[in-house]
Amino acid sequence: MAAAEAVGTASATPAWRGGFGRLWAAAVVSKLGDSLRTAAMPLLAASLTDDPLLIASVTACGHLPWLLFGLLGGAVADRVDQRRAMWAVDLVRGALMAAFALAVALGHASVALLMAVAFALTTLQTLFDNAATALLPSLVPAGSLGSANARLQTGQQLAGTFLAGPLVPVLLVAGAAVPYAADAATYVLAALLVASLPAAGPERQRRKTGSTLRAEIAEGVRALWRDRTLRSLCTATTLCNIGMGALIATLVLHVTGWLDAGNGGYAAAVTAYGAGAVAGGILARRLAERTGRIRSVFLAGCVQTGCLLAMGTVRELWATVAAMALFGFMGLVWNANQVTLMQERSPDGMLGRIGSAFRTLAVAGAPLGALLGGGAAAAWGLNTPALVAAALFTLAVASLTPQIN
Repeated sequence: MAAAEAVGTASATPAWRGGFGRLWAAAVVSKLGDSLRTAAMPLLAASLTDDPLLIASVTACGHLPWLLFGLLGGAVADRVDQRRAMWAVDLVRGALMAAFALAVALGHASVALLMAVAFALTTLQTLFDNAATALLPSLVPAGSLGSANARLQTGQQLAGTFLAGPLVPVLLVAGAAVPYAADAATYVLAALLVASLPAAGPERQRRKTGSTLRAEIAEGVRALWRDRTLRSLCTATTLCNIGMGALIATLVLHVTGWLDAGNGGYAAAVTAYGAGAVAGGILARRLAERTGRIRSVFLAGCVQTGCLLAMGTVRELWATVAAMALFGFMGLVWNANQVTLMQERSPDGMLGRIGSAFRTLAVAGAPLGALLGGGAAAAWGLNTPALVAAALFTLAVASLTPQIN
């Protein structure tokens, strides 16, 4: 494989027929349900305990399985029928959420139960996400992968930001268990949509006699390391996720404390990010066609670095709102092209393992960044996490530089 890709990457618009439309609908519906749950669960946790450590532990349990089982999920995804794995996982998650909703309705919720549910859902997600990444190339032509990824992520952003947000308070008025029941229903609907996809999926390589999951995981990690472009992209994404962890963990303090803009200012910043991400998804394909995928990622990182510097130095709400909108725009450009590069450059039958190795390293950066951001805010001021993130994004951009020459 070439170390870098040519400028002017072709990316045709994917046809909604042939399975992509159903996969898109399943992804958007599932994201809506997940967003309802993730918005409601911290409120439920806060109603059960006022211990910040216990409340934070619920979130931590939602990240931990990626570190424990992420690589395993990728290896399993390469072994099994991805379509069947996805709908089976969604049915299990739907049953789990339905049981949880019943427990909440009957007054049996506890912080320990919240931790267990968060851990179980993410454990199942490690298989689902890797299988979904591996399945997509079999549903759309190679030239449509970039556009397909952008459409998937744009739809999920719309559902998570602009649909789930207004729905959560309405559902909570109907009852504390209703958001979780709605999440269960979205899992079942997504399972039905995925089960209706064409049965023929990506070809899987025949495993060697005596091959073990450990050996197959190691093979995937080695394949990621040997590809210089994917290795640089993984390094850059991990650095960016550390920076994102620092920013997200302290953004509410940045806006309400350093900017003194209150909850309304925080809502404006978050909404601007979501709107920017949607616009980025719409235009990501055109940008990649003009510059090439890896150069699009490089450009996105450069612009995001500037956004973070503006946020950390300009003490005005309008500057933060504008920076967050542009930051979200370029974030979607980065994400869509990153996934497409993995799909295009991974050897046949190894996309699940390469994707899981990539994700595991990247996900590990977020909790580390949250701790770094909290420490920086406490030591040097509420604006410093944005500057720390800018420094990490600068390192990320530097790691990509050899791939664009």
